[in-house]
Amino acid sequence: MAGKFEVYEDKAGKYRFRLKASNGQIVASGEAYETRAAARKGCESVQKAADGAPIEETV
Repeated sequence: MAGKFEVYEDKAGKYRFRLKASNGQIVASGEAYETRAAARKGCESVQKAADGAPIEETV
């Protein structure tokens, strides 16, 4: 099973997303959004930006 994005409502009533690995571990999470649709759009932005993104080492 591949990883998956989850969109959920937090305790403050805002919407967030998290990316879970296939083992269920959370590997990334997003900021708070006002609507579920905006959080979903955040997921889609991460998907597009990460496709083929290089890894850069910084000091």
